[in-house]
Amino acid sequence: MSGQGSAGNVIAAICSFIVPGLGQLVQGRLLSAVLWFLAGCIAFAITWLLTVSLLPFGWFVVSVFSCINAALYRRPVR
Repeated sequence: MSGQGSAGNVIAAICSFIVPGLGQLVQGRLLSAVLWFLAGCIAFAITWLLTVSLLPFGWFVVSVFSCINAALYRRPVR
């Protein structure tokens, strides 16, 4: 089973929480992984500049959404 709540999705969600896109990479979704990672880097840079490096929380926000995306992923039925 590779649906929601499967062990593979739980592992992918944990990986995505640490590094945005890593869970998608574990699931074999290369383009999605690259886009989530770039979104995390951009969000980090924007929040770092806006808060004058006091609280760059953009990476964390994107990693939470990436984690949810990895956890809810269902493989297309063939």
